[in-house]
Amino acid sequence: MKRIVFIVLLSTPGYPYNTAFSQTLNWAALSSTKRIINANLAIDHSISYGIGYGYKPNTKLPIVLTANFSLPAGEILFDDFKNKIGVQILLVKKSNFVGSISLFGIYRKYKTQLVRLQNFGSDMKAVLGYYKRNWFIAAETGFDKAIVTHFKHTQQYKDEIYADVVDGWYMPATGGNFYYGLQAGYSFKKLDIPLTIGKVISQDFKTAPFFPFYISLGINYRIIR
Repeated sequence: MKRIVFIVLLSTPGYPYNTAFSQTLNWAALSSTKRIINANLAIDHSISYGIGYGYKPNTKLPIVLTANFSLPAGEILFDDFKNKIGVQILLVKKSNFVGSISLFGIYRKYKTQLVRLQNFGSDMKAVLGYYKRNWFIAAETGFDKAIVTHFKHTQQYKDEIYADVVDGWYMPATGGNFYYGLQAGYSFKKLDIPLTIGKVISQDFKTAPFFPFYISLGINYRIIR
């Protein structure tokens, strides 16, 4: 029972940190862009910072292939981290109104004095907004899902909580979060300064993290063809 309770606690929003931030794009400024280098600072369950890379291939349907790596601020570097790889796709463009989706696979690691967690998950997001060459504003909504998690419990956990706990992969998934918010940004010749703010709620639509909001400030450097 103690093992089950502990897993339930880890399944609540905030494990290991809420949202799966991706590069926020100004689609109206990407016509001659080939590559994008991104850095961002975010506040959700913790303060985190990350870097990313995007590649825009020559395809009929505009897409950007992206990879991101982020760390929460802390004393021990790489104690927790998140890797994400996927694609952002422009689906609808009517004048300056643009609709896009993002699909990502996620690998996360989270470690405490009691347990080390390794998680594989997914993030799906839809964005609809108004885009100009020098600025944009958009609404976003998405779902960040932890699909399967590996638990490796420490000796302290076994001594103080439950001696017979079993390490290994656990399914069903350890939880998921819906999120929704606003994106806005200003673009220069080769730089974008995007800001994202929003709110997080668990997949049961009843509970929220201790800090139920997220804020992300980034900078994109666009490498022209």
